[in-house]
Amino acid sequence: MEQVARTLQAEHGDVSATLGAITAAAVHSVPGSDDCGITLVLDRGRVESRAPTGDLPREVDRLQDRLGEGPCLDAIRTARTVRMDDISGERRWPRFAGAAAALGVGSMLSFQLFVTGSGLGALNLYARTPHAFGEESESIGLLFAGHASIALAGAQQEDRLRTAIASRDLIGQAKGILMERHRLTADQAFAVLVRASSHTNRKLADIAEELSTTGVLSAPIPAPTAPGGSGG
Repeated sequence: MEQVARTLQAEHGDVSATLGAITAAAVHSVPGSDDCGITLVLDRGRVESRAPTGDLPREVDRLQDRLGEGPCLDAIRTARTVRMDDISGERRWPRFAGAAAALGVGSMLSFQLFVTGSGLGALNLYARTPHAFGEESESIGLLFAGHASIALAGAQQEDRLRTAIASRDLIGQAKGILMERHRLTADQAFAVLVRASSHTNRKLADIAEELSTTGVLSAPIPAPTAPGGSGG
C-alpha cells in the first residue's frame, strides 16, 4: 500500500492519470484479480467506464448499463462491498450473470468509491476463474478502495479548480475586449456578458470564450450601457 500511495500521489494532478494509476495498482495489489476498472454513475444514471486495464471491464460496464443490474451497480447503490464468487451459480442478477459469463467473467469483487459531486463510483476487480477472491482479497481491496477514493476526490477537486481558473481568465479577456471596444467599465462589461449569456441560454464561460477567440459572437450582444449613463 505504501508503494500504491506514492504512485497515486505522483499522479494526483490529473483525473485520468489518477484513475489509470488506481486500476493498474489494484490489479497488482489484490490477490486473484486479472483485470480492473472503475464504474462511474453520472447524471441521470448514465454509466461510464473509466481506466479499464483490458477490454473486459469496459464490456461488463456496457452490459450493466444496458441491463440496469450487476455487482458494480449494487456496490454503488448499497454503499458496500459486493463479491460474486462463481458466476455460474449467481442468482442475484439473472440477466447479467449469463451475459457476463459469455464475456469470460468467472468471479468479481466490487467496492464503492466515495466520489465527490453528483457521481458515484465503484472499483471493480475481475477474474476469469471462479472463487478467485478470498477474504484477503476483500480486506486488501477495502483498504485500497478507501485510499483510491481520497485520491480520486482530490484529483476531481483540482480539475474543477483548473476549470474555474480557466473560465475566470476567459471572462477577464472578454471583459477587456468589451471595455476597449465600447469604452465600458469592468462592471459594465461583465453585465454585458451576463446579459448575452441569459439571452442566448449559454454558459457565461462559453460566451467569453467565443468573444476572446473570434472577437465576435454568433448571437447579437445586448447593447452596452455607456459609462455613467442609462444606455438609452
